[in-house]
Amino acid sequence: MIKLRSKRFSRSSSKLNNGASSIKGGAEKVSGGISTEIKWELRPGGMLVQKRDNGGSSEGEGMITIRVSTVSKWHDISIEATSTFGELKMILSLVTSLEPREQRVLFKGKEREDDEYLHMVGVRDKDKVLLLEDPATKERKLYGLAGTKPIGTPCCTISV
Repeated sequence: MIKLRSKRFSRSSSKLNNGASSIKGGAEKVSGGISTEIKWELRPGGMLVQKRDNGGSSEGEGMITIRVSTVSKWHDISIEATSTFGELKMILSLVTSLEPREQRVLFKGKEREDDEYLHMVGVRDKDKVLLLEDPATKERKLYGLAGTKPIGTPCCTISV
């Protein structure tokens, strides 16, 4: 944790800054006599937070591989960690021949909305996501009503 001092309590502002990155809006962290610059990141929600260092790659950055399993098959999909579930559905539509509106994507037992971000929900590399076909669409296909009009709509107009 970093504690920043106000300039009015410090002896000299040049001793605190040392001409470093605090002028640019960053801060310095001193650990064991070695000073390192703190890096910041902007989250999709608009919050500015300190960037995490997880052994070379930060969570929420880069490509991750997700195993998407359907009832009878599974697919390994490589996607950016900062993508949304809607973008995942678009990729899955190419693989599974199901339109994005016909898909239901579940992660950790909950159906996820199209505008939710993968990394914000907690999807990491090599996690499993379940893909199900929407039951209403499945029923329409079963009865062969996918291309017909809904029940109760007139099929033609009569002019008098």
